[in-house]
Amino acid sequence: MLWQKFDPAASIALRPERQAAGAFSRTAEGHAASPGALILGGDHGALGIARSLGRRGIPVWFLTDDKINARFSRYTRRGFSWNGPEAPQASEFLAEFGRRNGLQGWVLFPGGDREVKLVSQHHAVLSQVFRLITPPWETTRIAADKHAMYARAAELGIACPRSYAPRTRMQVEQLDCQYPLILKPAEKNGFTALARDKAWRINGPGELLARYDDAVAQAGAENIVLQEMIPGGGDTQFSYTGVWSGGRPAGEMIARRTRQYPVEFGTGTFVEAVEQEAVAQAARKFLASLDYSGLIEIEFKYDARDNGYKILDANPRFWTWNALGALAGVDFGYLQWQLAMGEPVVPQQGRPGAAWIYVSKDIAAALGEMAAGTLTPRAYFRSLRRPLGFAAFVPDDVMPAIVDLPLALWRYLRQRFAGALRLSPR
Repeated sequence: MLWQKFDPAASIALRPERQAAGAFSRTAEGHAASPGALILGGDHGALGIARSLGRRGIPVWFLTDDKINARFSRYTRRGFSWNGPEAPQASEFLAEFGRRNGLQGWVLFPGGDREVKLVSQHHAVLSQVFRLITPPWETTRIAADKHAMYARAAELGIACPRSYAPRTRMQVEQLDCQYPLILKPAEKNGFTALARDKAWRINGPGELLARYDDAVAQAGAENIVLQEMIPGGGDTQFSYTGVWSGGRPAGEMIARRTRQYPVEFGTGTFVEAVEQEAVAQAARKFLASLDYSGLIEIEFKYDARDNGYKILDANPRFWTWNALGALAGVDFGYLQWQLAMGEPVVPQQGRPGAAWIYVSKDIAAALGEMAAGTLTPRAYFRSLRRPLGFAAFVPDDVMPAIVDLPLALWRYLRQRFAGALRLSPR
């Protein structure tokens, strides 16, 4: 068996099935002889962090209840499954996991929104065992909760899309707005259809009421954001990515989501490092107001109607394509590890030109754009003529690429099967 499932309420007897050659030794007290990193969840972003640290000989362990791509990396020395960050006593389990395995002083890298919330809300408990890169919840919430994020951005004069936060169905019925709208969760929690889809397009009042009822049933009325839909595709979306320490950037990069899948509300499949000072200035202003420390990605969208860049989301964690940073001159994973360990660092600035690609999904995205007449085959192949980083494949770590497509297919079928079970009569 590759994975072992654990109950947080049970005693912990961790026996991973594989340990890479050259694994670290333990001291007489049972602690790891050299500190490493525990990555908590995440998909290809976790893989990027594991490779960044593992290539430097830093021990990397991986704990997840969902996506397992990073477990197959040669740089992941041990991998475990657990009941997840929303399970009862999850923080106590995680702290005990660290103590029982001699991980005191290791750096904890949360890879998903659920994991970030767990770590930030139980900062005091977990900081007794791990070195945390996630701020406490009073800071993290302002980035993770869109209601709070938009309120802070408005206070700072940072442009935002027009947004609505109805709390009752009657308020939705009386909403004075223009269509299309976007409906999305204020916080991305759980495994609901809304969390999986990220956002729903609303084309008219009848559809709005039906979708709103569905969203409330899944996420609760207080977790719903309705927002104007800014025209433009993924190529009008920009991300500020950075590692901050004490309210100042230690490393930063701007990227454009040139292609994404699904095309309307997807994740980046071809992301390129660019220069965009207006985005950088707005993101720095937002983060400085929080006295922020840690990894962060903030998404903006260019609005041609007023020639402005409007803040959409903030992700206080590592992001899917963080491996692009090393190609552009900012190795985010290692830089964050150095800061957490108290090592001196030289501020790093990302250079434009390099790109990151998730090949299988990017082909699907490109075919969709070609069918819509917004991309030609020649333009597609021309976009690939630059330094490229790949979501799964690298020459020194091929197994994640071999299992990537089968794992993606398995996840798709599992989601469809689970959805069919929910909809079937009992």
